[in-house]
Amino acid sequence: MSGRAVDRRSALTPPSAEARTAAAERLAGLATPAGALGRLGELGVWLAAVQGQCPPAVPQRVHAVIFAGDHGVADYGVSAYPAAVTPAMVRTFLAGRAGVSALAAAHGVRVRVLDLAVDDDLDGVGPEVGRFKVRRSSEPLHLRDALTRAEAEQAIEAGATVAAEEIAAGAELLISGDMGIGNTTPATALIAAVLGLPAAELTGRGTGIDDVALVAKQELIQQALDRVSDRVRDGDPAGDPAGDPVGLLAALGGADLAASAGYLAAAARAGVPVLLDGVIAVACALVADLLEPGAAAWFAAGHRSTEPAQSLALDKLGLVPLLDLGMRLGEGSGAVAAVPVVRSAAALLRDVALLSELQL
Repeated sequence: MSGRAVDRRSALTPPSAEARTAAAERLAGLATPAGALGRLGELGVWLAAVQGQCPPAVPQRVHAVIFAGDHGVADYGVSAYPAAVTPAMVRTFLAGRAGVSALAAAHGVRVRVLDLAVDDDLDGVGPEVGRFKVRRSSEPLHLRDALTRAEAEQAIEAGATVAAEEIAAGAELLISGDMGIGNTTPATALIAAVLGLPAAELTGRGTGIDDVALVAKQELIQQALDRVSDRVRDGDPAGDPAGDPVGLLAALGGADLAASAGYLAAAARAGVPVLLDGVIAVACALVADLLEPGAAAWFAAGHRSTEPAQSLALDKLGLVPLLDLGMRLGEGSGAVAAVPVVRSAAALLRDVALLSELQL
């Protein structure tokens, strides 16, 4: 792809205000005590708004896409596991034996895995998996940009194409999953840059690093943030969250994260709701909301991970997670685990009798 700029800043259509109002009125009129459904009631109203109908339909066709990629920072002690795990897990997804695979089978969710930047040729794996591959791994973001701008644009376009394909295949609810050793580091860096916060306030343990590695990870992320902010101060807009989200993804992201951001933005553009997973997906959602202002209205948070950056980013997006189970697996697993909650919310708002219908 050429260096042509990706500009998606069109007037995004928001979820239906009319359906939201009708759903809120229906919720208030159900044959249940006021407020008895709690978050399930709120979720049902959101579903009605994003579907544009009241009562909402129970989402049956849920599609999760796992964007896989390696990260140059994995060579600098930010993860408890080696980068060789990434290609091994891609094969495990394809075999249907990963954590998200088990959850998806239990809840009727379709899973697709794509190699955007795995540092491996994945010999023997079908060509569809590597169809959108941008490069092998990213650069170490504390030393230089993770991607070129052209690579970031290519990845964003790839994610948008994938979203369009899943929607064309009938997806009613989308999930963005991730796989990549070291990927909580760029995700945390992106969130820190968007929120304007220091690394020490956001950095978590990822795959389970010890205290020494945690300090090193904080320092590495802060070095990346300082590198980008110094460049912005020198007049280069690349890395400025508000003014140049594509440059931000190139500077601090990776092809897998850029593709996820493009996927999320495209879903919102198409009016298809998304259930977000952990810190990786939420970081990409923050950037998607910059690529496509207003996109966050189409997102719901599946779960709260153990990463502090995720909670802060969710607050920024105005989202409250449906589950809080202490999960930190990634893969889209927390969002898939929340799918029955989403379906329950729709069923309650659709099928519970109205108080006016009761014969008292």
